[in-house]
Amino acid sequence: MDSKELQQIVACGETSTVQFKEHFSNQDSIAAEMVAMSNACGGMILFGIKDKTGEITGLPYPEIQQINSMLANIATNLLRPVIYIQTETVIIDEHSVLVVRIAEGDNKPYKDLHGVIWTKQGADKRKVMENSEIIRLFQCSGMLYADEQPIPFTSEKDVNGSILDEFIRKEYGREKESFGVPYTELLQNLNILRGDKITLAGLLFFGKNPQQFRPTFMIKAVSFFGNNIAGVNYRDSKDITGTLPELFEKGMSFLKANLHSVQAGQGFNSIGQLEISEIALEELLQNALVHRDYTRNAPVRLLIFDNRVEIISPGCLPDGLTVESIKLGTAVVRNPFIASFCAKIMPYRGLGSGIIRALKEEPDLEFMNDPERMQFTSVIGRVYDDKINDTTNGSEGINDHINVDEGANDHINDHINVDEGANDHINDHINVDEGINDHINGREGINEIAALILAFLEKNPGAKGGEIMLFLQKGRATIVRYLRSLKEKGLIEYRGSRKTGGYFKK
Repeated sequence: MDSKELQQIVACGETSTVQFKEHFSNQDSIAAEMVAMSNACGGMILFGIKDKTGEITGLPYPEIQQINSMLANIATNLLRPVIYIQTETVIIDEHSVLVVRIAEGDNKPYKDLHGVIWTKQGADKRKVMENSEIIRLFQCSGMLYADEQPIPFTSEKDVNGSILDEFIRKEYGREKESFGVPYTELLQNLNILRGDKITLAGLLFFGKNPQQFRPTFMIKAVSFFGNNIAGVNYRDSKDITGTLPELFEKGMSFLKANLHSVQAGQGFNSIGQLEISEIALEELLQNALVHRDYTRNAPVRLLIFDNRVEIISPGCLPDGLTVESIKLGTAVVRNPFIASFCAKIMPYRGLGSGIIRALKEEPDLEFMNDPERMQFTSVIGRVYDDKINDTTNGSEGINDHINVDEGANDHINDHINVDEGANDHINDHINVDEGINDHINGREGINEIAALILAFLEKNPGAKGGEIMLFLQKGRATIVRYLRSLKEKGLIEYRGSRKTGGYFKK
């Protein structure tokens, strides 16, 4: 490190990876700082800089030698396990600064001589007290895996026998009785049981009711109106429960039900293609379910907005992985037993190629690794019309006016009730076979959908876009396009405010 680089670091102040010390003041405090950095992302301690002001005061040569000796003693004798440090002296304007580098440890958790585990919290350090956080540190070192842990209050009676039988037939081509070992021993050999309790991996794949014992290991799925997670209106919302394969299947069903199908150059009679690649969605959802941090009591979240889909997985990337490295196929298996079962039961390869396949299908896919909130988010963009809420362009904000709780559907049914022949009544005025264009005064460029919109507005003056969408059973983008076209042709107009106004036929 040269003096210019060090000056830039000092100018940025103390952070979770940089600490200032004017002198070596307290052995226990320095030891705690070294433990905290080893348990977190590593960092450096700079001696010869005032921690309050960042003023570079420097150290004399004898003091640098003394601090080096004391740091080596702490790292070797006062911390468990032992950590390794690197030191160097950098001179800034004739002031000597001792730079102490502490790498992120690969044998976590680290403790001081009193057995206290420390970690970083911003620029400060704190004690680790929660069992789940201690387990997470063990997991980072590969000494313990969350998915192999036995689940309290479970037993072999909580294993779904039919799922187990199907798995054994598919994987081994035989019945479980043919193995010639007791049922409990077979479950232990398959890593479904540890002792007399089901492991987390066993529960999530073979449990009768996994959420009975781990209620947060589920999917919360919401399709919102608009693009704000704070919105109060939604199209669809589900709490998805079941085994891991069931979570995957139900999660994919939710995505397919709430995303559009597009023609994509296919013939008129085709069923269309999902607006977002199904391959990409499968890879990202599997990634969230298999590689999430199971030491965190939080659900996977599927959030569908008008302009994007977010798949949020509890826990950030493990073991030094970065967003750039996973794009290149680098993988670390956080839950090896879950990954093993997944490769045998679900469409999962476990080669680190899932992210690459997803990016090939959706090149604009974004990833956000958030260590502060301890979550990893995949964001897939949707085709979105940013003028949908612009009343000046003939779209009064369709999403703002569809609210089942406020009786929008009741209002529609006052005018349109299939059982009472509302469509017959409309067809008294408009008969496609007998000349729609004649009914609308011979105007050119009006097709059947446009004609039905005009007829609906004739019977329901002041109708809102959402009501028209529900009546025609067409997508939002389709209705917006037709409303704009009709407005540009001078056939309809929008009157009133965005919230209370509606469309009128001219």
